[in-house]
Amino acid sequence: MLDKVGQTSAAVAVAGELPIRFSGAGYRVGAVSILCGIDLELAAGPPTVLLGPNGSGKTTLLKLAMGLFAPTTGGITFAGRSTPAAGRRAIVFQKPVMLRRSAAANVAYAMTAAGRPAERSEVARLIAEVGLGGLGDRPARRMSGGEQQRLALARALARDPEVLFLDEPTASLDPASTKAVEDIIARVAGAGVKIVMSTHDLGQARRLAGEVVFLAKGRLIEKAAAPGFFASPSTDEARRFLAGELVL
Repeated sequence: MLDKVGQTSAAVAVAGELPIRFSGAGYRVGAVSILCGIDLELAAGPPTVLLGPNGSGKTTLLKLAMGLFAPTTGGITFAGRSTPAAGRRAIVFQKPVMLRRSAAANVAYAMTAAGRPAERSEVARLIAEVGLGGLGDRPARRMSGGEQQRLALARALARDPEVLFLDEPTASLDPASTKAVEDIIARVAGAGVKIVMSTHDLGQARRLAGEVVFLAKGRLIEKAAAPGFFASPSTDEARRFLAGELVL
């Protein structure tokens, strides 16, 4: 049935986010340049992993792509638009902040904030999807670090994102918790959600990356398919980084 303006309400398309294109994008804080001249396309497909030494601009790039910051030079477009669509992006930081309520209520809040009905069955499904089934009533702030990170992923997935940004999602976790989070990331990517994540763990990057974006000194130094990047990087900076040398 058509609505009053002649459109089928159920057929109204949700605006997409991808590709996200950086065109000469930069970000400065006062006199300090954090990112400079970034030309980059983040498109649908396997995970994109950001690598680079501390201070290379990885977190800032994620925040720009998420729309939390606006570039101070150049521009960014989202599926050709200058502004992102509402609600199709989500981000998880290294140390997520838990709301002072149960795990289930944390997920329900995220769904409501995204304009989705917080149905109990869907909340339970998301909690189970991240391996926390049966823990919905547990206070979120009393969970272990690994459980909180998985709950943060459930909250992000509650937004039904097209693209999910992850900033060092396992940096503070033990090996078992790291594997649990990596397994979730792999499943989410396999379901068609675009993953863009930063990490310092080269083993993790090898396991998860479809492509690698290597940053240094606030600049994009190299972008390549993951197998080629790890087997034969094309830049001296990337070769030194993979060899464990300082890249300043």
